[in-house]
Amino acid sequence: MVNRLLDTDKPIPLEFLVNGQFLRTSLDDFLTQNGISAESTLNVEYVKALVPPTHVASYEHDDWVSSVDVLSASSNAAKWAGSAYDGSRQPRIISGSFDSIIRVWDSSANIVATGESHTAPVKAVKFLSPTQVVSSSADRTLRLWNYVDAAQPGQQGTLTPTLELYGHKASVDALDVHAPSSRILSASADHTIGLWSTKKSENSAAPENLLPSASNKRRKLSVNSKPSSQRGPLSLLAKHTAQVSDVTFDLKDHTVAYSTSWDHSLKTWDLTTSTCVDSRTTPQALFSVCHLPDSHLIACGTSAKHITLIDPRQSAQTISALTLRGHSNAVVSLSKDPNSSYQFVSGSHDGTCRIWDLRSARNDGSERVGESVFVMPRESGKGGVAGDGVKVFGVQWDAEVGVVSGGEDKQVQINKGQ
Repeated sequence: MVNRLLDTDKPIPLEFLVNGQFLRTSLDDFLTQNGISAESTLNVEYVKALVPPTHVASYEHDDWVSSVDVLSASSNAAKWAGSAYDGSRQPRIISGSFDSIIRVWDSSANIVATGESHTAPVKAVKFLSPTQVVSSSADRTLRLWNYVDAAQPGQQGTLTPTLELYGHKASVDALDVHAPSSRILSASADHTIGLWSTKKSENSAAPENLLPSASNKRRKLSVNSKPSSQRGPLSLLAKHTAQVSDVTFDLKDHTVAYSTSWDHSLKTWDLTTSTCVDSRTTPQALFSVCHLPDSHLIACGTSAKHITLIDPRQSAQTISALTLRGHSNAVVSLSKDPNSSYQFVSGSHDGTCRIWDLRSARNDGSERVGESVFVMPRESGKGGVAGDGVKVFGVQWDAEVGVVSGGEDKQVQINKGQ
C-alpha cells in the first residue's frame, strides 16, 4: 500500500516504526509487550528496510589483527583535512598487528605501506589526517607517523615514525583522536588515560625512567636511519582502579571524554582540567565504549557478553537505559554507524560482528532489552567453540568502505550493506 502511494518504479522493501520502535511482531503483540492500550493513538512511520551486509574481501596477515581504521572521503580524518584531502583517491585501510607491524592497504588487498618501529604487538592504530597516523603498543608507547601515499598504482608509499610518546607503564591498548584540537587519548593497562598533543612542542619532556636503554636505541637506529623525537604526555588521568580498556572523545565536545575499565566503571572526564566529573558503576567489567550523541547514550561492551547503554547525564534515573543481548563472549570493540544516529556495530571474542539499532528494543519486565539486527561471522572458516581462533579484536564502520574488522584469524574482513 505504501509503495503504491509513493508511486515507486518497483517495490521498495520497507519496515515500520511504531512510536519510534521497530514493529517486529503483530500489532496486537506489540501493544501487549509495551503496555499500550488498544485505544491509544499510535505514531506509525515507514523506513527503507536494511539490507544484510555481505562479505566483500579479506586481507591476510602474518599474525593476529588488533586494530583497524579507514581513510576515505567520508572518514573523520578526511573531513578534518578539508580541501587538503583528494576526494577522488582510493580509500585506505590501516591495520595494527601482533607482529608489531602497521600496514596500509588499498581496496585491492595490496599493501601500500608498512611501519616498523614498535617493539611489541601494536594494539591500536588511527588516521589523524591523510598524512599522519598514530599507533599504540604493548611496548607502552605511542608513535606518530608521517604517511606518504603511493604516487602511482602499484608503487609503495611510506610510514615514517616522527614522534615517540612515553608516559604509560604498561600496554597501551586503545586510542582516540581529535585532529582539530591536536589531541590524542590513550587507554592503558596501568590504570591511566593519557592525554597527548600531536604537536611535539606542547607535550612535556619524556620521563627519563621510561626511555629505552642505549642498546635499544642503537637497535632502533639500525632500523630507522633517522631517530624520532621523544616526548611525554600533557597529563595522565588516574582515577580508574584497574586496566582502562577503551576511551573516546565526546563527539560534540572535544573537551569531554569517556573511558571504560575492568573496574566496572564508565567515567566522564573534563579534559581542560584533567579531572573526572562523573562515574557510573556497572555489575561487570567494561571492555569498549562508543558515544551515541543524538541519543544521549554511551554504549559499553561488557565482559558479560552484552552491551549496556548508559545515559551519562546527571538527570538519568538509572545506570542502564538499555541492554543489548546476542553475543556469546566479551564485547571488545564498538563503532558508530556514520549514516545513522540509531545504529552501531560491535566486535566480540565470539568471532562475530553484530549491527544494532536502538529502535529494535522491547520491554522485558523492568528492563528494556534489544537484539542485533544483523550478524557477520568470520569468513576465514577457522575457529571453534565460543569464537576460539576467530576472536574479533577491532571494528570500524566507514560510510564508503563498510564494516572493517580484524581478529584472531589473522585477517582484516570487510562487510558492506546498503
